Amino acid sequence: MLDLGTSFLASVERDPDAMAIAEGDQTITYIDWYRRISALVDGLGQIGLRKGDTLVTAMQNRWENASLHWACQLAGIVITPVNWRVTADELDHSLRDSSTRVLVHDNAASDAVAGSVLAHGLKVIPLGGDQGLAALLAGHAPDAVPQAGAEDLSVMLYTSGTTSKPKGVPRRHRAERAAAVAHVAQNMYHHGERTLGVMPLYHTMGIRSLLSASVIGGAFICLPRFDVPGALDAIETHRVTNLYLVPTLYHDIFHHAAFTPDRVASVRKLGFAGASMTDGLLQKLAEAFQPDLFVNHYGSSEIYTFSICQDAAAKPGSAGRAAINQRLRVVPLGAEDASEICAPGEEGEIVASMQGDEAFEGYWNRPEADRKAIRDGWYFTGDCGHFDKDGDLFVTGRADDMIISGGENVSPVEVESCLSLHPAVAEVAVVGLPDARWGKVVTAFVKRAGDVTEDDLDAHCRSSDLSNFRRPRRYVFVREIPKSPVGKLLRRLLVAGEYEAEPAETTTA
Repeated sequence: MLDLGTSFLASVERDPDAMAIAEGDQTITYIDWYRRISALVDGLGQIGLRKGDTLVTAMQNRWENASLHWACQLAGIVITPVNWRVTADELDHSLRDSSTRVLVHDNAASDAVAGSVLAHGLKVIPLGGDQGLAALLAGHAPDAVPQAGAEDLSVMLYTSGTTSKPKGVPRRHRAERAAAVAHVAQNMYHHGERTLGVMPLYHTMGIRSLLSASVIGGAFICLPRFDVPGALDAIETHRVTNLYLVPTLYHDIFHHAAFTPDRVASVRKLGFAGASMTDGLLQKLAEAFQPDLFVNHYGSSEIYTFSICQDAAAKPGSAGRAAINQRLRVVPLGAEDASEICAPGEEGEIVASMQGDEAFEGYWNRPEADRKAIRDGWYFTGDCGHFDKDGDLFVTGRADDMIISGGENVSPVEVESCLSLHPAVAEVAVVGLPDARWGKVVTAFVKRAGDVTEDDLDAHCRSSDLSNFRRPRRYVFVREIPKSPVGKLLRRLLVAGEYEAEPAETTTA
C-alpha cells in the first residue's frame, strides 16, 4: 500500500498540467501545486517539525488548508484538524490531548486562538503575515520527498463530544488511502472528475473528497465557507461533476431562489453521508439533478465506510450493503459481543468489522472508549438499524435517539421521512419528550414551507404506511431546525428546549 505522499507524487507524474485545485478565480495545476507544497514542507522543517510530530489546524476550506494537508502527508507530520468555529476551551482540549507542537489557523479561529491558554506556549502560524502559511507556500525549495510510510499516522480527527470530551481518532496512511480508493470505486468516479470541496477538512467527508480527487487526477474546488450562491457559482464556473455533501446542504441548495437545474447541469453524480436523507428530499433531488448515480454512503470517522447504496432514490432509506472493505452485522441492543445476529427486520445495533482496510485501531489515549466500542474485532457503532429481507441495511438512528413510547420503540428517522413527503414541510426533526403517560411522547418539530396545521400533518401520517403508535402526538412549528456546523441534526437541543418556535406552538393529542 502506498503512503499518501507517494500517492500524491504519482498523481503529479500522471497529470502534471491538469487542474488540481481551485478557489474563486484561482486555478492551480498538479505540478505547480507540488512546487508550492514542497515549499511548505521545507518551511515546516525550518520551524523544527519532524516526522511523527503533531500539527493542529483551525481553518476554513481554503486552498492553503488543502495544501497543508498534503504537506503533512509528505513530511510525515500528523495533521489534526479541528472545527474553525472552535471555542478557546475546545481548542485547548485538542492541543493538550494531541500533544501538538504547532497550531495553524486563519482569521475565522482568531478569537479562539487569542483566548486559548495553551496556544501561547506553542508555535502559532496564522494564514497571513511574513511568517504565515501563505508566505511559506510562496517560498522556494527542492521537490519534497515522501518521509512517511504506509504504517505511519496520517491524521487524527476529533469526534464531536456529546456526553464527554471529543475523542481523537488516529488513522494511518494505509487506512486513509484505502478509504480514498474505495470512495473512488463506490462512487464510480472517472479520471479528471471535479468535486466541490465544501465539506470541512476537519471532517472525514471533506478529507475523503480531497484525497479521492487526487487519486483520479481530478480537481478539488474549494469553497471556504458554505453559502448557496457561492456553491452554485463554483459549480458553474469550474464545471463540477460530482457532489458529496450532507443532506442539509442539498436541502439548502435545492430550496434556494438562485437554484435552477441548468446551473448544476455539469453534476452527474450525487453522494450524501453524515445523516439520513428524508424521502421527500431524495425525490426532489432525483427529479432536479437526474443524476447518473445517487449514492447513500454510511460510515464514520473511525471506519470510513460501513455500507453503500448506489441508487438511493430507488429504495429510500436504504443504506445498501456492506462496502468493498467491510463486513456488517446487526446484533441485539445491549449485546456484549457480535456473535448473536438479529433476524431480517429485527432492529438492533449495527456493528462493523475492524479487519477492514479502512478501519482505525482505537481511540487516542481513551482505553475506556475502546472497551465500550471495540469487542472481539468488531466496532459497535452506536447506531440502530436492521437488514430487510433483500439483505439491504436500514439505519434507524442512534441508539440514544430511539424513542420508547408506551413500551414501543419508535425510530425518529422513519417518522421524519413520512412527514418530509408532505409538500408544506420544509424540514422536520422528531424526538421523544417526557410524558407522564407514555414515558416519551413522539414530537415532531417542523419548519413549514407553506400553510399547514398539526391536523393536516396528523391526517397525512394516518393516511401513510406509518404505524399508528409511531404517529407524532405533538407538533411544534419552529423557525429553524438546529444543526451542527457540518449539518448534523442536533436533537439534544430540541429536547432541551433550545430552539426558536413560531409565535403559536400547537399540540395534538
